[in-house]
Amino acid sequence: MGLFGKHEKPPKELVSEWSVKIRKEMRGIDRQIRDIQREEEKVKRSIKDAAKKGQRDVCVILAKEIIQSKKAISKMYATKAHMNSVMMNMKNQLSVLRVAGAMQKSTEVMKAMQNLVKIPEIQATMRELSQEMSKAGIIEEMMEDTFESMEDEDMEEAAEAEVDKILYDITAGALGKAGKVTDALPEPEPAGAAAGPESEEEEEDMEGMQSRLAALRN
Repeated sequence: MGLFGKHEKPPKELVSEWSVKIRKEMRGIDRQIRDIQREEEKVKRSIKDAAKKGQRDVCVILAKEIIQSKKAISKMYATKAHMNSVMMNMKNQLSVLRVAGAMQKSTEVMKAMQNLVKIPEIQATMRELSQEMSKAGIIEEMMEDTFESMEDEDMEEAAEAEVDKILYDITAGALGKAGKVTDALPEPEPAGAAAGPESEEEEEDMEGMQSRLAALRN
């Protein structure tokens, strides 16, 4: 019966369906990346405005948000790389099928799927695909604990040098210098003025940006 004996559909059709599902998830990841990058641009503009007003603490907070977002984007690109690896291996499997008459187990696919089923946003789809691939004999059956979502890792405090570099780049040297955020900033507005409606609106805007970035990363 071969390794596809448990399936009603032929191997080529199955691989095609798997590829369609994976590409759909990849497009979703691309959208997430673009959304985060758009929010990052807004945060960069806010950092420039805060630097002009001498709001050093605000700049540091927003710089850390950018660092965390960049880390989230890096993880998304790593996820896409795993997906690409699976699709490429599927194409190779079809080539093997034509020569050997059966699909073969793939360590590469197994490792990639083990990583992908741990990503909360795509877990359901990847779990379904892993079960299909297991029936096809391409990977070993995964244990249920493999499917469990990874606990959110606490974001480490961004290193001062990393924050410094972000601020230096964004403010063209007005902030961030030799590994230490410079205090040479414009004098902040008087306390009375800072407490006005405009200041409250700025605080709300910053909190809003932080919330949007956090939501996009998650």
